[in-house]
Amino acid sequence: MNNSRRHFIRSASTLVAGAGLVGALPSALRAVAPSDKINVAAIGINGMGWSDLTAILKNPYAQCVALCDVDKNVLDKRAAELDKKGQKVKTYGDYRKLLEDKSIDAVIIGTPDHWHCLQMTDAVSAGKDVYVEKPIGNSIAEIKAMLYAQENTKRVVQVGQWQRSQQHFKDAIAFVHSGKLGQVRLVKAWAYMGWMHSIPKQPDGNPPAGVDYAAWLGPAQKRPFNPNRFHFNFRWYWDYAGGLMTDWGVHLLDYALLGMKAQHPQSVMAAGGKFAYPDDAAETPDTLTTVYQFDGFNIQWEHAIGIDGGPYGRDHGIAFIGNNGTLVLDRGGWEVIPEKDKMEAVPRQKSVDNGLDKHATNFLEVIKSRKLEDLNTPLSAGAHVATIAQLGNIAYKTSQKLHWNGATGGFTEKEANKYLTPEYHNGYKLPKSTMK
Repeated sequence: MNNSRRHFIRSASTLVAGAGLVGALPSALRAVAPSDKINVAAIGINGMGWSDLTAILKNPYAQCVALCDVDKNVLDKRAAELDKKGQKVKTYGDYRKLLEDKSIDAVIIGTPDHWHCLQMTDAVSAGKDVYVEKPIGNSIAEIKAMLYAQENTKRVVQVGQWQRSQQHFKDAIAFVHSGKLGQVRLVKAWAYMGWMHSIPKQPDGNPPAGVDYAAWLGPAQKRPFNPNRFHFNFRWYWDYAGGLMTDWGVHLLDYALLGMKAQHPQSVMAAGGKFAYPDDAAETPDTLTTVYQFDGFNIQWEHAIGIDGGPYGRDHGIAFIGNNGTLVLDRGGWEVIPEKDKMEAVPRQKSVDNGLDKHATNFLEVIKSRKLEDLNTPLSAGAHVATIAQLGNIAYKTSQKLHWNGATGGFTEKEANKYLTPEYHNGYKLPKSTMK
């Protein structure tokens, strides 16, 4: 997208999107010449990558020009879906070849977590803006490398923590900041996943036809193919992800941190295990409680697989517990439960917007304006909560109470620092970072 295109799109879309009228405009007014559109490509399109692309393509100023996936079955399916809508795209099995296309303005990264760091740093180095799925990295060293790359390229990088684009979340945090809850000493965040069941063990075998399994592994250690570790279930294996602590934790802990204006915890401890399904194939804990101690308050995370219940009758949420009352927030809305007669109750304020769609639009608007400060979830925000989530997993792995030095980026307990940096395999190297 050249500068004249960017100026045209910025002027027109600011009026339209600012009024919330993108979907309401007649098609004749919404039509934009192909030469004036933002050229978007997607890397990893089986799950959230496809959802993110779908949301972006609802905006008239974006068009998909390329797709990449190491599973040719998925790649062909998604390309055919776009072709039916009149969008013919180039297809790639190697994301590096896609990044060589200078006509691409922005890329979506929807691959498993262990690939995010390499692909995002390569993308910004190639001059692309990036929408990267959460959590941004699978280790604290990767998170630092991603921050370093963005800082040195000044590219637009939006993290897929789309709840930051929902108005009811913003309203709830504003209420917390108003002070009406009184002193907040404890914040609870939780995810209870009753729909998730045991993952039966399966024997190793050959990858499905059309899957470049070596490319799927990338920097992860070489292992025989096992269907349990592939596609959606990669989340439950340490080589590729961090379980529910990083999968859902980054969404909900993000708002806990925002509400408390919290930076670095003083300490973290965690306890849990595979209590629900001790003999299944997953590696990450199905039950976990993590406590972060800050100056004057604690933030507590808990998750439980195979249970639908949860605090305050919600299977997920955040509760800011104050002396005067408790604000309970989830994706459906928020309410305030008074502490006896110390304040008025606030009935449930329901969510009325689509967070993912608004998040996608925000990303495109910043691509056009180049005002990085307008991003709803800049890389720094994604890095903050991803680091917090990783601290929780490290505390679980060490079975210790750990003391974190945010200034140096290390633990007082030196033996725990070995978990900060992953070992890259198969010829891949961790991108450069000089950030603490």
